[in-house]
Amino acid sequence: KQWYQRRVAITAGEPLLVEPVVLDKHTKKPGHVCEPEIFEDAPVHTALVAYLNLGLLVVFGYIRDFLRLWGYESNIGAVEFGNEGFPPLFHEFESFYHRNVYHRGSMLTAAPLAGTPGAEIEIIEREWGEHLSSFKLTDKKKTYLNVGSYNYLGFAENDGYCSKDTRHEIKKTGCGIASSRAELGSLKIHEDLQELVAEFVGKPAAIVFGMGFATNSLNLPALMDEGCLLISDELNHSSLILGARLCGAKIAVFKHNDVKDLERVIRRSIVMGQQRTRRPWRKIMIVVEGLYSMEGTMCDLPSIVAKKEKVPTATLR
Repeated sequence: KQWYQRRVAITAGEPLLVEPVVLDKHTKKPGHVCEPEIFEDAPVHTALVAYLNLGLLVVFGYIRDFLRLWGYESNIGAVEFGNEGFPPLFHEFESFYHRNVYHRGSMLTAAPLAGTPGAEIEIIEREWGEHLSSFKLTDKKKTYLNVGSYNYLGFAENDGYCSKDTRHEIKKTGCGIASSRAELGSLKIHEDLQELVAEFVGKPAAIVFGMGFATNSLNLPALMDEGCLLISDELNHSSLILGARLCGAKIAVFKHNDVKDLERVIRRSIVMGQQRTRRPWRKIMIVVEGLYSMEGTMCDLPSIVAKKEKVPTATLR
C-alpha cells in the first residue's frame, strides 16, 4: 500500500492540491514520486503511410463505384428498391466504406477460430470469392500468437490452472444458484471471495458482482439521483455512461486523465451549483476507470484521489 501526503494550497490562486508525494510505509519519508504517464506518438512516416493507404482505398473505391454504375464491375453491395418516401436503410458513406474498404481488409480480420484463444490460436484458412465478397472455409489451419483476446486469465483454456480449479469447485458447489443473490442467496465461495477482496483493498467489506457492465450501469442509479453531480472522464466505458444517464444526476465531463481539467470542472461546479436554483450539490461523484483498455492508458488515481479529498461532498468510483 502507498501512503500519500497532501499539501493544501494556501491561496486561492494555487491549485486545490499539488501532486501527491509517496511516503514509505515504514520510514514515513518521501519515497518514489509518481511520474506522469508518457505516451509515445506514432512516427511521422508510419502515420503518413497509414493515412496514404486509407486514402488510396477510398479513391479506388470511388473509381470502382463508377465502374459499377456503368456495368463494368459487378455490384456486391446491398441495393434498395421500393422504399420511396421512406428514409434510406443504409447510410451512403457507411455503405461505401463497408463495400470498398472493410471488405478489402477482411482478409486480415474476423478470421474463424479453430480452438480456444490461449497464448497461441489456430485460424482456419479461407478461399475468397470475387472481389472478396464471400469466402469458403478450407481444411487448412495456421497457428498464430494471440495478442488480441480477452482470455488474459486463461478461463477459456481446456487445461491448466483455471480449468482444473473450476472443475473442482463445480463438483463441490455446483454451477451456481441459477438466479440473483438477492433472490436465492449466496454461496460460501462468494463470501470468501468478498472477504479476500476487502482484505486486499484494505476496506472493512466488499461486494462482488458477476458482470462488469451491470455493475456500472445499475449501481450508479442506486448511488446518485437528482440534485447530484457526476463528473466523468470523457473516455469512460459505455456501461458507465449508461449508468450516468439512468441515475438522473447532472453530468460534467473532464478531459481524459487530465487532473488540471478535473480541478477546473470541480471548481466551476462548486461555484455555480445546481442549474436554475444555484443550490449546492447534494453529492458529487468522480467516475473514472482504472485501465482504459481501448486507449491503453492507466488512470492517474493518486492525483485524482488527492483532488477528491479536498471536496467534502465528493466520492470517487
